[in-house]
Amino acid sequence: MTDEITCLRVHVHGLVQGVGFRDFLMQSAGHHKLDGWVRNRADGSVEALVSGPTKAVELFVSHATQGPQGAKVSAVDLHNSEPPKDKGFIRRPSI
Repeated sequence: MTDEITCLRVHVHGLVQGVGFRDFLMQSAGHHKLDGWVRNRADGSVEALVSGPTKAVELFVSHATQGPQGAKVSAVDLHNSEPPKDKGFIRRPSI
């Protein structure tokens, strides 16, 4: 099926703050018309919730594993999740 929907919690570890990582993921999500959010965490990681067609979510995860220039991704944890209540992709406050 091409219209299958996937929803994942994506937790990116490494040098991922202060390098434009959230903007990078916002662009990826916008380009692929995905729903969800992204935020920095106090432990230096970046967390995102992403929902949309499976192939588009896979591309988003691929972008998250590489990151923008200057980022050094050491690990990406993926967990199935419930879809976000709202449409669109937003930046949430850091926690």
